[in-house]
Amino acid sequence: MGELTGEPAVMWGPSIVGFGSYHYTYESGRSGDAPLVGFSPRKQHLVVYLADGSLDERHAALLARLGPHRSGKGCLYLKRLDDVDQSVLRHLIERTVQVHRGVDRASRQ
Repeated sequence: MGELTGEPAVMWGPSIVGFGSYHYTYESGRSGDAPLVGFSPRKQHLVVYLADGSLDERHAALLARLGPHRSGKGCLYLKRLDDVDQSVLRHLIERTVQVHRGVDRASRQ
């Protein structure tokens, strides 16, 4: 993640390791800052924080090739990092960085 963002690892709270940051504003007006990408080694899963919104809709083809995982709005839950396709995970991370940095707002595939 550090290689793809060009940013050092920084702790976001007690359990999330994030790389880079971006500012968000919801339609409600609530806003804040979040890591471009990050992860949290939890007891049951490794949680990988990616793009906001629905990963399943935006990246269905990639997720089908990823390997065993569950996904939420903007995160992946992985049992074992060794069980997933590292090139697919890398691509998902790259796309997230591009979208958050505004490089590729129109094409979120």
